[in-house]
Amino acid sequence: MQFKRIKRDISGILLLDKPLGISSNQALQIVKRLFQAAKAGHTGSLDPLASGLLPICLGEATKFSHFLLDSDKSYRALVTLGSTTTTGDAEGEVLERSPVTTTAAELDVALKKMVGDILQVPPMYSALKHGGKALYEYARDGVEITREARPVRIHDITLERFEGNQFEIVVSCSKGTYIRTLAEDIGKLLGCGAHLGGLRRLTTAHFHLDDAVTIEQLEQMSLEQRDEALLGADAAIEDLPQVTIDADSAFYLLRGQEVWKSGLSIEGVFRIYNEQGDFLGIGEQTSRGAIAPKRLLRQTA
Repeated sequence: MQFKRIKRDISGILLLDKPLGISSNQALQIVKRLFQAAKAGHTGSLDPLASGLLPICLGEATKFSHFLLDSDKSYRALVTLGSTTTTGDAEGEVLERSPVTTTAAELDVALKKMVGDILQVPPMYSALKHGGKALYEYARDGVEITREARPVRIHDITLERFEGNQFEIVVSCSKGTYIRTLAEDIGKLLGCGAHLGGLRRLTTAHFHLDDAVTIEQLEQMSLEQRDEALLGADAAIEDLPQVTIDADSAFYLLRGQEVWKSGLSIEGVFRIYNEQGDFLGIGEQTSRGAIAPKRLLRQTA
């Protein structure tokens, strides 16, 4: 007889240090199983070749995961000069090799040219959809799809190390940036080609890899200890302004109604709490000064 696993109604955000060799979805499924969670979602894919920070939202926290998907991120990247590959990283087959004569000064100039608002053509080996199918599925079948260049922003690139034909950089960038494409574009600027040798995500929004736990650590914890490792659902949006409302307003707001709060003057969305400090959800100010609910936590009591 097979016993159906009991799913828990657990909510919160786990900062996971995703290991090499598994996809973001595989990591998500492991976390979901360890927490026995009914619902879970991650906040921005990392390739199997990449490791590092992968915030995972459980339960009601998934309602705010898009804030993390849309946030800035930073990475430590190892780039290999002198060869290009089919995938843009070390997993692909080598397409072309060139001698590397790049100097530190030339590399510095190339890196500076990549900082700011740039256009990137998404790689074929990516999860972007075309006709309902991921681009990497076409690539595996040898089919090339025309992709339009997309605007992204590179906030900063810091050169950490340059030895032989490899260099290591820390990149701070906007959502939608492909570090593989960045590595290839740097190689083009230098005239010798390049591919991504390794990648580790350091930050997502205000979250840091230093605060993340590994799958091995999670496996050694009790269920109670795992629950204690979770951040609140509002941790994803702690940069938003905060508004506190009284008990009567909370009662009506949680039933989907607009409520009034005097002296309110906030542009955009904000976090809403009751007088006990419980997070209720997010809302925005209406043209007549009331609070309109946008995304509320499901109330269990």
